[in-house]
Amino acid sequence: MQGNETKNITNIMNAASTDIKQKFDSIRDILLSLKKHFIDLGVGDFWSGILVNLVGAVVLLVICWLSYLLARRVLLRVLRFVLVKTDNDWGNILIENKVFSRLTNIVPALVVHVLTPVVFDKLESLVVFVQGASKIYLVLALLFTLQALLASVLDIYQRYDISKRIPIKGFTQAVMLVACFIGGVFVISIIMGREIGTLMAGLGAMFMGFLFVFKDAIMGLVAGIQIATNDTVRKGDWIEMKSHGIDGDVIDVSLTTVKVQNFDKTVVSIPASKLITDSCRNWRGMKDSGGRRIKRSIRIDMRSIRFVDDSLLEKFKRFGLLKDYLQSKLNELNTHNQTNKTDLSELVNGRRLTNIGTFRAYIFAYLKNHPKIRQDRTFLIRQLEPGDNGLPIEIYIFTNTTIWAEYEAIQADIFDHLMAVIPEFDLAPFQNSTGKEAISGDLNVSMMSH
Repeated sequence: MQGNETKNITNIMNAASTDIKQKFDSIRDILLSLKKHFIDLGVGDFWSGILVNLVGAVVLLVICWLSYLLARRVLLRVLRFVLVKTDNDWGNILIENKVFSRLTNIVPALVVHVLTPVVFDKLESLVVFVQGASKIYLVLALLFTLQALLASVLDIYQRYDISKRIPIKGFTQAVMLVACFIGGVFVISIIMGREIGTLMAGLGAMFMGFLFVFKDAIMGLVAGIQIATNDTVRKGDWIEMKSHGIDGDVIDVSLTTVKVQNFDKTVVSIPASKLITDSCRNWRGMKDSGGRRIKRSIRIDMRSIRFVDDSLLEKFKRFGLLKDYLQSKLNELNTHNQTNKTDLSELVNGRRLTNIGTFRAYIFAYLKNHPKIRQDRTFLIRQLEPGDNGLPIEIYIFTNTTIWAEYEAIQADIFDHLMAVIPEFDLAPFQNSTGKEAISGDLNVSMMSH
């Protein structure tokens, strides 16, 4: 059964080939009859040949034009009609990028290549020239078609979420670059009339020179591929490169360059290789985590640090956020002092509450109850090493948003409140002298009660 089908297909192809050959012979016979007619009219054999060739050229151009119109007006419209009826948008994207429109440009080239030996019979040099020109035109038409096809692939790919994680624009540009190189080799081989293999052997030295001249572009190409494969930078990432004046969002990742729109709306283009060789901070991890870090210190004047006396303790007991802490801490201190039979008549003996320790506990409780602070991330309220600028109390927490404006508002509200409550703990923030207050070894703060 299968052998019969193969035999039928072979017979059909042979019949089609015979039919095409007969039609070519008919065209050739018509041209020969026309030449004979010119000779009968008294035109010389040489000029009769030229006239026949001119008529053949006109006929060839007419056939090319008709085939081009047929492809564009009939086949292309039918194809568009079919694609519009499909459920997905892929067909519309191919039409918008003129893939099929550019593909129809190969029809005239094929017609010229096939009919030239028939029209210009016995003119080998002219046949070679016209067929070579048609081949070059065919290569260029295919390259333009490939460009439109790759643009369509990129448009389709960018409709999916994966495009934000793995951009392929660099890959499409690399494919187009390789295709242009191969197309250029074909064109050169057609012009020189040499085989591709022989030509490539002769182009070895020229290729090395090409690599030397375009080494920066090639480095950018390699870097672009590394960026895409390693997922170093994506479109939409916030990156920071202070050495290049970059601090903003990536708006485009191409084969050799990366475009960044800074927050002041200026646009900076940087070679892709710089993102590999230079230091680049990518804030994508922060955005993906859903929280942004607050890491800031409040500096306390060490001259205001003291033990908590009875009056200050009574004041602290009225602070709602400190009730649990005071109850637990006082029980701990009393147990320790009683166990060790500490003489509490001197302040240096035993363990006591301090205003700075109670302030740290208040910050901890305040932020633990803050609705916009993430409790599942690193949460630290710690003292850093004291120095010439006082005792730093560092706050290391994460907000529940990564939006810049909201983050800054949350941070400002927290420190507004904490700076305002510092005097309630009989503490004073450290601040360098402004020249208005007396500079002395004693702390002179009007808000202090002692």
